[in-house]
Amino acid sequence: MRDFSLGDFDFALPPNLIAQHPAPERSSSRLLDGTGTQAVDRIFRELPTLLAPGDLLVFNDTRVIKARLFGAKPTGGQVELLVERVLGAREVVAHMKVSKKPNVGTVLRMRGGFTAELLGRWPDDNGALFRFAFSDEPHALMAAHGHVPLPPYIEHGDTAEDESRYQTVFARAPGAVAAPTAALHFDQVLLDALSAHGVHRAAVTLHVGAGTFQPVKTENIAEHRMHSEWYEVPNATRAAIHETQARGARVVAVGTTTVRTLESWAATGVASGDTSIFITPGFGFKVVDRLITNFHLPKSTLMMLVSAFAGYEHVMALYRHAIAQHYRFFSYGDAMLLDRQRP
Repeated sequence: MRDFSLGDFDFALPPNLIAQHPAPERSSSRLLDGTGTQAVDRIFRELPTLLAPGDLLVFNDTRVIKARLFGAKPTGGQVELLVERVLGAREVVAHMKVSKKPNVGTVLRMRGGFTAELLGRWPDDNGALFRFAFSDEPHALMAAHGHVPLPPYIEHGDTAEDESRYQTVFARAPGAVAAPTAALHFDQVLLDALSAHGVHRAAVTLHVGAGTFQPVKTENIAEHRMHSEWYEVPNATRAAIHETQARGARVVAVGTTTVRTLESWAATGVASGDTSIFITPGFGFKVVDRLITNFHLPKSTLMMLVSAFAGYEHVMALYRHAIAQHYRFFSYGDAMLLDRQRP
């Protein structure tokens, strides 16, 4: 197999193809069917016709939290926090955007009337994130005073539409700062149609972190270090996967976060914990047979993942087709359906 470098995963994307708002209806997005040798243009609500009775759809049921918070230092300097993880009753880990980093012990006054005391860096003294003690329960404060943590390429401030649509219809476990975007295309009508077709459903949880947007800065991709995210594969889902494989049906992952969760479990045998799995071409997949995914940023770890899954040349050809046919890209964009490349 050839050696890949960062530049191999680059492509030119016209800025007008970056979706700034969701489609009028979730399942009205376009779906690029890449399961054959030729790309086929479809609509997402056609998905039941592309799956077989007995196939298992696995979703990530994480819930996006309103993790972006604004405040000020005692000096008056403005501060923006993006909560990455809630540690305990009042402690959180967050990214901090500020002109000059405050000292440990500084108490920030946040919009909404609460405070956040800086306790130090995380996960250690050299960590890129910061640990804070809030003056009240973090989830309640974020729900009341936070903003939807829209990705950096979405250029408008969060609105009521974003609060509804940057969230899956089955979101359950709060903890994500980015949506599992492939699952945004599913509405209840489509879920009912899939059930009527005999397609089974199961769920995992991976709390997507802001690191999902972290650029790869090394040309040698093997030198890149992934961020860590918490995941869980419940007993019922593990049983459903074993039953699906036993009957010769396919495990269909909805989104790259589901792929990372299932393959982390398969690689380690650990059903709940932190993962920093980095999937690049040459990776040996053990669970996922099919993938539903959105279109990803150039030179991103997710471009590497989908290339590892469906084959580099095939994926790059599909992206060329998508650009030529004016598909909508990234979180609020369209989707594609891929089969796993077999050796």
